[in-house]
Amino acid sequence: MKKLFLVAATLFVLIVVNFLIIKKEITLAGGRTMLLRLAPVDPRSLIQGDYMILRYSIAGSIPEKQLADKGCIVVSLDGNSVAKFVRVHKGEPLRNGEHLLFYRNRRGPRFGAESFFFQEGDAKLYANARYAELKVDSSGKSVLVGLRGEDFRVLGRNSLHPAP
Repeated sequence: MKKLFLVAATLFVLIVVNFLIIKKEITLAGGRTMLLRLAPVDPRSLIQGDYMILRYSIAGSIPEKQLADKGCIVVSLDGNSVAKFVRVHKGEPLRNGEHLLFYRNRRGPRFGAESFFFQEGDAKLYANARYAELKVDSSGKSVLVGLRGEDFRVLGRNSLHPAP
């Protein structure tokens, strides 16, 4: 009986983990590209070890009093796919050119991609990062794809996709 329970629990965990992976892969394959401007941070504390802490300029545009524990903001995209805050989403229909971006309120909005990890020794490749590139599905859930420079070029050794 213990073996059966162990096998069933293992299968359940594998199914759940694979389901979550498939959801992220679907977002990566079919999600809309959205760039979030990175907020200025002291460069000495920006890169710590093998990761970069990401802070977003758009977070400063959102009135904190309007934020729930979690929800979506409405953004519009400019010609370079840079997101601009429009309003906090209250369930109303979106207008033409508007998109959702999911957040969790953790002493301010967090978009699920607050750290960017890279290989040891690659910090200099990302030192000029100005935008975080996200793939966002229609419900506003996002996956961090990479970082871009001021000229919108993909940063890093082996970019898997070209800049717009």
